Amino acid sequence: MTVTAAPTAITGAQVFDGEKALGVTTVLVEDGRITRLGGDPPEGAEIVDGGGATLLPGLIDAHVHTNREALALALRFGVTTELEMQGLHTRDNRAQISEDDTVADVRSSGFGITPPGGHPSELFPEGFRPGPPPGAKPTGRPPLMPFSTTPEEAVAFIPQLIERGSDYIKFMVDDGSVEGHPGLPMLDQATLDAGVAEAKRRGMLTIAHTLTVDATRMAVEAGIDGLAHLFMDQPHTEEVIDLVKDAGVFVVPCVVLNASMMGITGGDLADDPRVASRLDADWDKTLRSSYGHYPQGKIEDVLAAVRALSDAGVDLLAGTDAAVPLPFLGGLAHGASLHHELQHLVRAGLSPVQALRAATSVPARRFGLDDRGRIAEGLRADLLLVDGDPTTTISDTLNTRAVWRRGTRLAA
Repeated sequence: MTVTAAPTAITGAQVFDGEKALGVTTVLVEDGRITRLGGDPPEGAEIVDGGGATLLPGLIDAHVHTNREALALALRFGVTTELEMQGLHTRDNRAQISEDDTVADVRSSGFGITPPGGHPSELFPEGFRPGPPPGAKPTGRPPLMPFSTTPEEAVAFIPQLIERGSDYIKFMVDDGSVEGHPGLPMLDQATLDAGVAEAKRRGMLTIAHTLTVDATRMAVEAGIDGLAHLFMDQPHTEEVIDLVKDAGVFVVPCVVLNASMMGITGGDLADDPRVASRLDADWDKTLRSSYGHYPQGKIEDVLAAVRALSDAGVDLLAGTDAAVPLPFLGGLAHGASLHHELQHLVRAGLSPVQALRAATSVPARRFGLDDRGRIAEGLRADLLLVDGDPTTTISDTLNTRAVWRRGTRLAA
C-alpha cells in the first residue's frame, strides 16, 4: 500500500518566481512538484508559515567542482543545483545523488578539453594529481581525460564525452598568465574551432574557461555558447563587450574567484555568523585563504566589466568556482560563496532582482534545465525560504528559514 504524503502549503511569504516578485501568495507543493500558486490551502495540508519571509526558487551555482560532501554543504545554503565544470558527476555517475534529497542536484561537463600539461595542472602543488580526488569511487566508468593538441583529436573526443554522459562540453583556453605560469600549453584557435563546431553539430551546449581578453575573443570567435569566467587581465573595452553581446554568449563572471586570484580572501563572509554556523574548520580555513596568483589585478575593473555586460543585455549567471577545502584553492566555499557572488553582482551595479535571476531563471534557461529555476506550476519544488526581502536587500538570501529539494524539506 502506497502512502502519499500530505501536500505542503507555504503561506504568507512574498514570492519571487525567478523573474519577478509576485507579492504574497500561497505556494502548494505535492509529490515533489509545485502544483498551485494562490488560493487557500487544501484541507489536510501541512502549513508552513512564511510570514515576514521571501520564497525563492532553489539557487543554481553555475560553476563548481564538487563531491557529495560539497553538494550537502551547498544545499544547506539553499543551492539546490550545482553545475560542475570539471569533475566526476556525468550522467552515468550520479544516480544516487539525483535521488538523494539531502544533497544538491548536479550536472557536469565531465573533464574539459585541454592540451597535456595545460590548465588546470598548474594550479596544483608538485606531486598533487589533478583529476578525480584521492579515493573517489564513481559508480560508473572512470572519467574521460580529453587531452587534445590538434583539431582531429578535439573532434574525436566530442562523441566520447557525450557517450560518457557529459551534459555540456567545456574547453580550457588558458595560457597560464593569470595563474603565474605564462607559456602554459593551450588550445590553439584551429583546435578550439573544430571542437566547438563538432559539439554544436551534435546539439551540445559549449562553454569555455577564459580568464583573459585574448582567450575570451578566441572562444567567442570559435562560436562558444558561454564563458565560465570573466576576464581579469585588463579593463573591458566597448569592443569586447560588443563582441560578447553580438554573439549571444552568456557569462558566468565568478567575481568571487577573480577576487581570490587577486589575493582577496573570503574572510568577511566567513565572519558572518549566518555563514560561520554552517562551515566546519576546513571550509572556514579555505574561505579565509585565497588563490593569490594575480595580485596585480583590480577588482574594480572586474566589477565595471560586469556592469557593462549587464547594461549591454548579456545574460549573466551566478557561479563561484568553489572546489574542495584546500587552502591553495581558497577564498571559496560551496553554497556560501554563491551568496557572496550575488552581493558582488549588486556591488557591480545589478539590481537585487537581476542578481537573483542570475542564480535562478537565467542559468536554468541557458542550460536547458526546464524543470527548475522558477516557481511555477508543474516545476520541481526546489525552494528557498529566507527571512526578509532579498529583492531589495540582497544579503537577506543568507537568512535561511527553510530549504526544499523536490518538495522534501531539509532537516535543520
